[in-house]
Amino acid sequence: MLSKINAFFQSLAEDNSQPANEISLEIACSVLLCEVMLADGQLDDTEREKLNSILLQQFHLTEVEVKDIIKRSLTLCENATDFYQFTSKINENYSTEQRIKMLDLLWKVAYADGELASIEEHIIRKIADLLHLRHSEYIQTKLNNQP
Repeated sequence: MLSKINAFFQSLAEDNSQPANEISLEIACSVLLCEVMLADGQLDDTEREKLNSILLQQFHLTEVEVKDIIKRSLTLCENATDFYQFTSKINENYSTEQRIKMLDLLWKVAYADGELASIEEHIIRKIADLLHLRHSEYIQTKLNNQP
């Protein structure tokens, strides 16, 4: 376990574009999207494609940048103990409307494979609470994204 922790910090330290303890807004959003994508234990190609397109569109990134962000996000997902470090970054930088949009994107990833697992719904609910969104906003974004 200690070697896994050391490997994690080394992988973060190798990325010279950003300090190891700094999480960019793109990474914070990507980690939350990855958490929803991985929640049901099935890495579906349609969910992964949806994640790629969301990151390309929302942050105006190149394919290479998106690939790198997803790689870092998946590493952070494996080692994160909670969502707070990511949602707090979003809360600091996003307005209520932007946080609602983030919630909308989480639903898009969850529904990308055509079905909603209860664990995906549970994770989105937890994230909505951490983003300080009302239950009505949670429900409305869910209804807007149902297939």
